[in-house]
Amino acid sequence: MTSDTPARRRARVFSRRRGAPSRARRRVGAAVRMLAALALAGGVYTAFTPGAFAEDNTQLSTAAQQGKQLFDNSCISCHGREAQGVQDRGPSLIGVGSASVEFQVGTGRMPMARQEAQAEEKTPQFTPDETKQIAQYVQELGGGPQVPAGSLTENLKENPEALARGGELFRVNCTSCHSFTGAGGALSSGKFAPALHDVTAEHIYAAMLSGPQNMPVFGDNQLSPDEKREIITYITQQLQQDKDPGGIFNLGGYGPATEGLAIFLVGITILVFTSLWIAGKS
Repeated sequence: MTSDTPARRRARVFSRRRGAPSRARRRVGAAVRMLAALALAGGVYTAFTPGAFAEDNTQLSTAAQQGKQLFDNSCISCHGREAQGVQDRGPSLIGVGSASVEFQVGTGRMPMARQEAQAEEKTPQFTPDETKQIAQYVQELGGGPQVPAGSLTENLKENPEALARGGELFRVNCTSCHSFTGAGGALSSGKFAPALHDVTAEHIYAAMLSGPQNMPVFGDNQLSPDEKREIITYITQQLQQDKDPGGIFNLGGYGPATEGLAIFLVGITILVFTSLWIAGKS
């Protein structure tokens, strides 16, 4: 058996000291290779998926660029530089779509002079063209629902069936707030449902899509586009033209039922007093 001489012990220690730096170099080398692999993978991903960064560089249309100038001058203080909203001033407009802008700005509800329970309709501060430009900017910025182009009632004006269906849909979905005659009504917390007697077809459609104030959103899964058009046809062709649903005096706008009740009560009262008068004479 070979004896463990001092020379051999020194050789083993020297060998261990030489192995330590070798392991450190291997670890550093592995880390460098890992970083290089990650950098290569990131470069390949960036090169083959440019669409991931396309949104930031999307060019606005001419109308949207004009709308952005109007937005920066009149809306940025409440809705933020990128329409992301400002706390305690105005909500984010990302995703509301052009429909919301066309209703709020087109009816003069926006911009608001001060925070209130509900934005009231007033004279618009922007022309129809300027309103559409702002709406286009918001649409291209964050997307959202849009009012269909073209006339909303042209093909339904002379369609009695569409008018009847629109009346039924209106009574089911709208009368609880806007009343049977479209005169509007009071809601809770100082809010109210506005009258519909002077609202345009485009603004009605935009309101159904965006759900302003306390109004619910009527998406296409609740009311199809055709059903929305039928409701608008009923409002514009029936309610806005003061056509009686029946009867002579249009008591409450409910049709002849209220008139029959009124005639019955008045008739009974007259008969009672007539009977008393005859009894007194006899």
